[in-house]
Parts: sequence; structure tokens; C-alpha cells
Amino acid sequence: MKFLGNMGISPKTIEHLRSLGHQATRLLEEGLERLPDERIIEKARAEQSIILTSDLDFGDLLAASRAESPSVIIFRLSDMRAANVNIYLQKVIKEHAEILEQGAIISVRDTRIRVRRLPI
Repeated sequence: MKFLGNMGISPKTIEHLRSLGHQATRLLEEGLERLPDERIIEKARAEQSIILTSDLDFGDLLAASRAESPSVIIFRLSDMRAANVNIYLQKVIKEHAEILEQGAIISVRDTRIRVRRLPI
């Protein structure tokens, strides 16, 4: 799988994904930390990447546009340290890989993982 980390995602999470054999990058690594959300979505769609973020705007933008891609994983955890995010991310990848490939918004909270297929 291929992932694109928004600014709230730790470099340690990107490193963790790479160690698992995934392609992963952060916007900051590409000098794109100021890229507007709409352009991030376009970039992820063109590159067939899954967006990793803590920003709720991505779900709203995808829902409003009725887009079928890209998939977005939104982390809304009380503990956003990389080690904790990585545990939840591995679970999401293991349990929802097929849906992520097809297009989905996945919201990850401490007590629940919510999956919504695109388009919404």
C-alpha cells in the first residue's frame, strides 16, 4: 500500500509503515506542508495513496464531492504519539485493506473504528 501523511502524522509512523514494506511519505518531506487540503486530495488520488491525517476536513471534502477516492484514515485518538497511532494503523490495515484499496473514509477513535465506503 501507499500512504501520504499529513502534517499531524509523526515521521515515526511513516518510518513504521516503511519497515512493514509499504510506500509512505509525509508532505513535509516533499516541501508541501502548506498544500491546501483539496490539493492534497488531488495528489493522493493521482498517486493512488491513502491519506493519513488527524484533520476532519478531509472526510468532509470527500463526502461533499461524492468522490470515490482517495481513501483517508482519520486519527482522533486521545494519545496521538506515534507508538499508539502505529498500533491502530496496523489494525486498520490488517482488517480493512480491501476497503482501503476500493475507497473509504476510516475514522479511528480510542474505542471504535468507523468505516464508510466512498462515495458518501
